[in-house]
Amino acid sequence: MFDKILIANRGEIALRIQRACKELGIATVAVHSTADADAMHVRLADESVCIGPPPASESYLNIPRLLAACEITGADAIHPGYGFLSENARFAEILEQHGITFIGPTSEHIRIMGDKIEAKETAKRLGIPVVPGSDGAVTTEADARSVAKRMGYPVLIKAAAGGGGRGMKVARSPEEIGQALSTARAEAKAAFGDDSVYIEKYLSKPRHIEVQVFGDGRGNALHLGERDCSLQRRHQKIMEEAPSPALNAEQRKKIGETCAKAMQKLKYRGAGTVEFLYEDGEFFFIEMNTRLQVEHPVTEAITGMDLVIEQIRIASGAPLSVRQEDLVFSGHAIECRINAENPKNFRPSPGKITYWHPPGGLGVRVDSGAYQGYRIPPNYDSLIGKLIVHGKNRNECLMRLKRCLNEFVIDGIETTIPLFVELVRHPDIANGMYDIHWLEKYLGKPD
Repeated sequence: MFDKILIANRGEIALRIQRACKELGIATVAVHSTADADAMHVRLADESVCIGPPPASESYLNIPRLLAACEITGADAIHPGYGFLSENARFAEILEQHGITFIGPTSEHIRIMGDKIEAKETAKRLGIPVVPGSDGAVTTEADARSVAKRMGYPVLIKAAAGGGGRGMKVARSPEEIGQALSTARAEAKAAFGDDSVYIEKYLSKPRHIEVQVFGDGRGNALHLGERDCSLQRRHQKIMEEAPSPALNAEQRKKIGETCAKAMQKLKYRGAGTVEFLYEDGEFFFIEMNTRLQVEHPVTEAITGMDLVIEQIRIASGAPLSVRQEDLVFSGHAIECRINAENPKNFRPSPGKITYWHPPGGLGVRVDSGAYQGYRIPPNYDSLIGKLIVHGKNRNECLMRLKRCLNEFVIDGIETTIPLFVELVRHPDIANGMYDIHWLEKYLGKPD
């Protein structure tokens, strides 16, 4: 096991990793920008190192400074959390060259799954169902028209090197294909430095279903069930639940086993998430995230398994702690991402938290690095916390969530709590009848 782990991240995920390290008896190093000097994970770490000014490019994304922090503190492993460098294959390679363990997959698997075109081809070879689409990148309008005509409109043009909705455009007719292609390529180039795009069939009312997987790198792998992440705004998840209200036991078992077998063939190491669009009883692979997910707590709630501790164990060379047949799924869990944003127009709301009162009680968990008096910097994403509730069934979970949202008080800034108060009372949410376009339509901004 490791003696000391450097946490190359910030906010709630840095604190989450730190807690897991403490429970394993591992010393922690927090790195931070000058904007995060008063962050909770910095206060609670065994050691902390300032690695630069607020811009992420000069701090959290600065590999030489992270390496220097490891050398100064003697850290023998780095946990990247999610975002920042968590899916940077070059970072994983550099750490290996310096004798520092990267708590995550191999650089090869990160690279394969980081290229959406190669990831799709790999998924095909592994027996995972994929969305009908182009064979590789599409570079000209003529090629795009040919692919779209073969598949039928509407089609979705997507960046090969990225995610999060950037470099993603819908073309609903031949007249729209040229503009959609040029816009998607321009956005992809600006966001990821790579203007490669590909085309997929656009599904009209899909759900976003993802399967949590774990592997030990030696050919042993398992799945920890699925999460439904269909409630999205601008392709960004805002609420997740497990299990999905849209699947039956047979569908759940089949897709879980398909993903686990694929990871066995790949000899995948660590945590990963295989993401699908699901429509009319069919699953279509869209991408694989080779890291811990923001929404991992809902899986922890229904399995009782600490995913971060499992990541650390596997990275240290230990085998998987459980077998597939030993996993027991219990109850239902929902997570709401609480952002420092105006709940109507989603304008960021950085500033000082003047009052902080999180909810509590049975089956309630709040993952956050915020506290009363904490000043949220304007330099990073607006996620300030995650409210996770667990119940014996979905109805109990929703009732508990309603109660918790009414208890959760944050003053001094605007948050998205009022939006969730509205959403959990809507009949479509209560009945689980929503897809990835539902929220945009509810907000009056159809996708």
